[in-house]
Amino acid sequence: MMLTELVAPTQTAVDVARLSEHLRLGSGFADDGAQDATLEMYIRVATSAVEARIGKALITRQMRLVLTGWSAVERQTLPMAPVARIDAVRVMDRSGEARTVGAGLWALRRDIQAPELVANGGSLPSIPSGGQVEIDFEAGFGPASEDVPADLRQAVLLLAAHYYEARHAGEAGGVPFAVLALLSPHRAVRL
Repeated sequence: MMLTELVAPTQTAVDVARLSEHLRLGSGFADDGAQDATLEMYIRVATSAVEARIGKALITRQMRLVLTGWSAVERQTLPMAPVARIDAVRVMDRSGEARTVGAGLWALRRDIQAPELVANGGSLPSIPSGGQVEIDFEAGFGPASEDVPADLRQAVLLLAAHYYEARHAGEAGGVPFAVLALLSPHRAVRL
């Protein structure tokens, strides 16, 4: 299984001005924006860490999942949630020749934890020996930071601030307890 981001989001879950305000940078001085690139990098790193921990895309983006076999003959769980739509399903043979699977043969089963590509009657198309399937989909809460749940935005803010403040310490240590507490309700429960 390989998950690839096709188009990176242009927005971030938290804006630079909010992180700068949280860190109280430049208070009493004119803001020349010298720290903006650094702050944006920490926001993106914190966002990636949060997304990896909860298995959800915060800001909407295009993704591609490449598989060499289905997890089940009638459904395939997608590794990132929430999924807004599936754009294409292509089966490729060993030589790389692709065949688009018609949208009438599959459907998206929306789920906040484990969205699935499901077969419309019967089974998903077979994958040839040595071949693969590509599933293009759009995942994320929405295109803007306001679309991200407030507790997840706060977790990104706190984690970005933690990374920024620990940047010279050599090791950032673990994830702060406050961040873990904010992420806890969004984690998938494994039984």
